[in-house]
Amino acid sequence: MSYELISALALFAFVSSITPGPNNLMLMASGANFGFRRTIPHMLGINLGFVFMCLVVGVGLAQVFESYPVSYTILKTFSVVYLLWLAWKIAHAAPVKSQNAAGAPMTLLQAAAFQWVNPKAWAMVLTAISVYTPAQTVQMVVLVALIFAGINLPSIGTWTVLGQQMARILTSPRRLVVFNWAMALLLVASLYPVL
Repeated sequence: MSYELISALALFAFVSSITPGPNNLMLMASGANFGFRRTIPHMLGINLGFVFMCLVVGVGLAQVFESYPVSYTILKTFSVVYLLWLAWKIAHAAPVKSQNAAGAPMTLLQAAAFQWVNPKAWAMVLTAISVYTPAQTVQMVVLVALIFAGINLPSIGTWTVLGQQMARILTSPRRLVVFNWAMALLLVASLYPVL
């Protein structure tokens, strides 16, 4: 892979990782509700799940979608339903300090599995594999996955920090409820390109 192609891929990885999407909105909500430390497994799950997805798609899953277009439609439908459920969970999250705190941050495995129903993750990985791996060899796919791994984690971490900092403003239960509902609505709005 040429230096120019690696630079272009790194820029794509940065822009696609740091811009708003389901993962980043959920991390900001988790940072606000649970703090940075408790959100680390969620961040690692996103990073490792995306890398694994990149590897699997790069070595052949994309060809399944080309051969059976209905499988992509089924995935998209499941993704939308799952994201709507997550939006509902975010909207109804209770403050961490509450005695009856509802909800908990996503675990590493939950966040990793979420990548498979995240429309933005699919768009990112399909673009990365189809555009930035001219020869879809295993070595090229691994390089794409490693570049994403190195750029994605600090990028998504900024959203958790942003959420944690917002917790200083969200000192009343009413403010937190408004914030959680706003995050849930933004998550639903992020489905617009899919629909």
